[in-house]
Amino acid sequence: MKFFVDTAEINEIAELNDLGMVDGVTTNPSLIMKSGRDILEVTKEIAELVDGPVSAEVVALEADAMIAEGRKLAAIADNIAVKVPLTWAGLKACNVLSNDGFMVNVTLCFSANQALLAAKAGATFISPFIGRLDDINLDGLELIADIRTIYDNYGYDTQILAASIRTVNHAFECARIGSDVMTAPPKVIKAMASHPLTDKGLADFMADWEKTGQKIL
Repeated sequence: MKFFVDTAEINEIAELNDLGMVDGVTTNPSLIMKSGRDILEVTKEIAELVDGPVSAEVVALEADAMIAEGRKLAAIADNIAVKVPLTWAGLKACNVLSNDGFMVNVTLCFSANQALLAAKAGATFISPFIGRLDDINLDGLELIADIRTIYDNYGYDTQILAASIRTVNHAFECARIGSDVMTAPPKVIKAMASHPLTDKGLADFMADWEKTGQKIL
């Protein structure tokens, strides 16, 4: 499973990228606002930093305006994936931008029917939002499984990009189900390395090592 980092903070991306943990980056208007940066400037900087796809989201609501914004964003770098919402206008924009040869990430997906439409429209990525479904007592992971089944049934090339990842369990389950990609905040990716038994084992080893009185350096 590919790891995309869900942030617009350059330092956070760079740290994970240096460890080989970044296959791409996703941004959205809320993350851009949090960064306090100009969208075109920070998107260009991220695209230069990482080799994989960098999702940059349109903010228009009508198809023609989405297409115009999408083309401007895609001109920033060859690895830009234009992010459009899963609305009828967004699907129209997806179809045009995909036919133009651009990567398109269709976001805010909350049903398998929506994911099917996105694949038909030529989406490169579909972004189902797991955490937001969990918030309203629906099973976000079940949606990932349903989309996986439908795409495999018909051989769609659209990649499932599990979004709104909030826990390490979300990450594990997405990998188990067969999501192509997950996008998660840096803190969730880092938390995947943690386990209480690892901490306990390391503490035991260090206590025993201290008793030997030895040094390696």
